[in-house]
Amino acid sequence: MSPLRVTSVPTRSSGGQTLTLPLWKRAIDIVFCCAAIPLLAVATFFVAVLMSVASPGPIFFRQERVGFMGRRFRLYKFRTMHVGADTSGHKAHFAALIASNVPMQKLDAKGDLRLIPGGWLIRACGLDELPQIINVLKGEMSLVGPRPCIPYEYEKYSTLQRTRFHTAPGLTGLWQVSGKNRTTFDRMIQLDIQYATERSLKLDLKIFLMTLPAVLSQVAEMCRLRRMAEAP
Repeated sequence: MSPLRVTSVPTRSSGGQTLTLPLWKRAIDIVFCCAAIPLLAVATFFVAVLMSVASPGPIFFRQERVGFMGRRFRLYKFRTMHVGADTSGHKAHFAALIASNVPMQKLDAKGDLRLIPGGWLIRACGLDELPQIINVLKGEMSLVGPRPCIPYEYEKYSTLQRTRFHTAPGLTGLWQVSGKNRTTFDRMIQLDIQYATERSLKLDLKIFLMTLPAVLSQVAEMCRLRRMAEAP
């Protein structure tokens, strides 16, 4: 279903630009995020304890991402890597995924040494994404939508592929509940464009219901891949 422009509300992005969302979508974002603030506070406490033992340094990690219509913003996450970790490996990994179009397996599955102890599990559960509640409340993201990409990833997208940015980026989305890292780059693009085109309250509710089973499946898959990687 097309965005309901007559029943939409503007939200202000960090760059001062206005992002228009359907009224029902913005309302759900605000209600759910306000309800999740206590969860964010508890998670921040436990992550702070973990950091003090495993990897002293900042609790939060900020990174420039690309969202609605190519607009850039600062995304918040819990830090799961050691301070000063080299990120060039991810750039090469992403380029290889596009070129080969193989399943989008994360580097975590191979025992990424940049991760703090337990960091892979935090990422597999999606707990590192909780601070993005702040991005949603600021209007830079929505609860449901395509994942916001890194600028160097955006530069490799074709004009057609950039159609996925015709809706607000989200914490969960159609790609995330449809196989995620078991799918290819091309399949991710197809699913994200499908969501941007068919966005509706019914579809968002369906994705919400599918998110928890998808996360549990992702954790189980990551555990299996790590066991395989550690096997002699």
